[in-house]
Amino acid sequence: MTTYVISVPGTFTGAVPDVTKDQLARALRPADPHRTHLGDEEDLDALSVNDDGTFTMRLTVEADSRAHAEGQAQEVADSALRAAGLDRDSVPLGPSVVTGIDSDV
Repeated sequence: MTTYVISVPGTFTGAVPDVTKDQLARALRPADPHRTHLGDEEDLDALSVNDDGTFTMRLTVEADSRAHAEGQAQEVADSALRAAGLDRDSVPLGPSVVTGIDSDV
């Protein structure tokens, strides 16, 4: 198994209170990229929100392939949205992208 750092972009289509954004960030903590060497070096936050309502979730997942990692990241993102009281209808997500591979090789 390899640890992948995955970026999942999205957009808040309406006003989302800061407390909800905080709940979303807390829900992402188990997949926080700071757990990896890459995250420490790059100072990656699990959730970055822009002024225009767009955001990026940066997650770590253990998987045996890039495709599995991207699929797992979408599942983690969906779960975190639900935990914060949001869903994909109000917060559409873009495709997952591998942005780093944390390996001892």
